[in-house]
Amino acid sequence: MSEERKGRRAPPPQEQPAGSDGIVAPGEPAPGPDAAVVGEVRPAGIAAAGPAEAGEDAAVLRDRWLRAEADLQNFRRRAAREREETRRSAEEGVMLELIAALDDLDRALSTVPESDSPEPWTEGVRMVGSRLVEYLGRQGVVMLDPVGQPFDPVFHEAVLEMAVPDVAPGHVTQVLLRGWRRGGRALRAARVVVARAPDGEA
Repeated sequence: MSEERKGRRAPPPQEQPAGSDGIVAPGEPAPGPDAAVVGEVRPAGIAAAGPAEAGEDAAVLRDRWLRAEADLQNFRRRAAREREETRRSAEEGVMLELIAALDDLDRALSTVPESDSPEPWTEGVRMVGSRLVEYLGRQGVVMLDPVGQPFDPVFHEAVLEMAVPDVAPGHVTQVLLRGWRRGGRALRAARVVVARAPDGEA
């Protein structure tokens, strides 16, 4: 009897597919390993754009790119122009200070009486003035001497108008304050006296 019991083996337990509670109802197929989870929602596929729509999108993007490129170029040119104007303004400010110093030197020399043997300090003042004029010349700054020339409102500032014999009306007869120019621009307009027609003449 013991040998028969030993020869018998218990049947292997059948694996039950687990559901939500581990129990599968009769007639219900067992879920496989790749079965979707109950309640899962998968996103719907997005339809690819057609050739016409893709072409329109490419045209819009190209137009935006061209506009952005044009804006960038304009910004670079504007920034370069502003930098140049700032640099030139700073340079001209220093030059105007040197010109004002030259005016002071000229006033000091104008008080010195003329003599055949000038004092050493007057020669030193003249040398300083000459050095300043040479430096300004290297920077493209030129002194204006418009006596006898037609009046030019760009480079001249009329302080007085008077009739002067043998001088054509509208011409400069005297310079009260020297003017300076740099290239085609007036660094400081010359203050001048302009001749006018004598009384009784048109």
